[in-house]
Amino acid sequence: MVHSNDKIWAGAVYLSSFVFVLFGPLVIWLLKRNDSDFVDYHCKEYFNFLISYTIYTLVAFILAFIGIGIILAWLISIYILVFTVIGAVKAFTGQYYQIPFVIRFFK
Repeated sequence: MVHSNDKIWAGAVYLSSFVFVLFGPLVIWLLKRNDSDFVDYHCKEYFNFLISYTIYTLVAFILAFIGIGIILAWLISIYILVFTVIGAVKAFTGQYYQIPFVIRFFK
C-alpha cells in the first residue's frame, strides 16, 4: 500500500515538470528518494523519460534536414505531453508506471 503523501510527491514530480522542467523533479528526488521507494521509482522514471525523449528530439531535429524530422518532432511533443499527464495520474492513484519507449538509464 502506498502512503497518500508518497502519491502526492510522486505526482508532483510530473506536474512540476510543466513549470520547472528539470529543477522541480530534481529537488523532489533529492529530498524524497531515501524516504519513499514509490517516489524514488517515479523520479527515476521521469528522468529516464526526460533523457530518452531529449535524445529522440535531437534526432528529430537532425532529421528535419531531410523533411521527416518535422513530423517526428511534433509526434514526440505530443507523446511528451500525453505521457507526462498519464504518469501524473498513475502516480496520484498509487500505481507504478513505465513510460513507453524509455531507455532505462536509472534503475
